[in-house]
Amino acid sequence: MTIISLLLVTSLLPHLTLTAHVNVGIVNGSEAKPHSRPYMVSIQSNGIHVCGGSLISDQWVLTAAHCWNRNQTLTVVVGAHVLREIKNSDHIGVKSYIQHKSYSVDFNFNDIMLLRLQEKVNINNNYVKSISLPKNEEDVEANTLCSVAGWGRLEIEGPMSDRLMEANVTIMNKSECYKRWGNLFLEKQMMCAHGHGGSCRYDSGGPLVCGHTAIGVTAFGNQLLCNSPKKPNVYLKISPYIKWINSTIRNVK
Repeated sequence: MTIISLLLVTSLLPHLTLTAHVNVGIVNGSEAKPHSRPYMVSIQSNGIHVCGGSLISDQWVLTAAHCWNRNQTLTVVVGAHVLREIKNSDHIGVKSYIQHKSYSVDFNFNDIMLLRLQEKVNINNNYVKSISLPKNEEDVEANTLCSVAGWGRLEIEGPMSDRLMEANVTIMNKSECYKRWGNLFLEKQMMCAHGHGGSCRYDSGGPLVCGHTAIGVTAFGNQLLCNSPKKPNVYLKISPYIKWINSTIRNVK
């Protein structure tokens, strides 16, 4: 996975020495009702969960660009609740990895990626369904109640969850988010959210969901403390990338 080392951050951004590009999961959350989030996918490398993602059609998954490097071969698991159970889930290979052309490895900018699956999935059952995306440039107001979910760690150095966990979070004011993250936060691309529970490690790429719509992609948080109010979790807004998503799906053969 892509990680900004503390040395690099220290040399370039002295006031942000406790931040890094880390995968995130759910801490202080609760177990989701089985298959209540049929759009959630587990992205795996060599059979190990590395990121979350959203099924947005019968052949496309939306996730974070840093969830893949060119030396990896990823597999997408759809229809899962307990990862070790094969029942109701399918493991599907990835045909195309499409990171945003302006993705910046070092600074989390444009941290979004589309995965084209090797085969179409049946999205007309109770276990696998796609999630809707926002309209182009549509924004979400501060204090909106949303949610996150994932199979990541339950605490910063704790075990990963085999069961899908979830937590409610609230969208934060943009200026407050900038105060906490400085130049790593780009208002046009990003938003912050925080709650009693929230993101930890090993589920970057999972969706920030408001109502029935995926409005963000889990991007980064504090390296040393999960779900920190001082360094709230940051999500890439999906709405500015709707044209890119639609164009990519339409043009990739």
